[in-house]
Amino acid sequence: RALFKQVQGEVPGSPIFIMKVASQSRHLGVQLVCDQYGNVAALHSRDCSVQRRHQKIIEEGPITVAPQATVKQLEQAARKLAKSVNYFGAATVEFIYIIWKTGHFYFLNLNPQLP
Repeated sequence: RALFKQVQGEVPGSPIFIMKVASQSRHLGVQLVCDQYGNVAALHSRDCSVQRRHQKIIEEGPITVAPQATVKQLEQAARKLAKSVNYFGAATVEFIYIIWKTGHFYFLNLNPQLP
């Protein structure tokens, strides 16, 4: 409670987000191409876990740290997200994959890409 009050006092009126610690996890991404007719294609997936200051240093594909069934679920979730917001263009949808909980992943962000 003391830390919450301290943070709350630093920037009054700002929202405070609490995130679960994701130990033994990997940063995985799915590249998409979407057209104006609602068609969404998942081109390929990759492991983007090697980063420095939020900048990806190494991106490896295809994903080998998760079972193929989980990779398919990631691709399906990425396509569903893009369709739900009527996204048009190229994008990367990023997830956190919890290694020790096979099949568990969480949405991080959707990064638009220049065509």
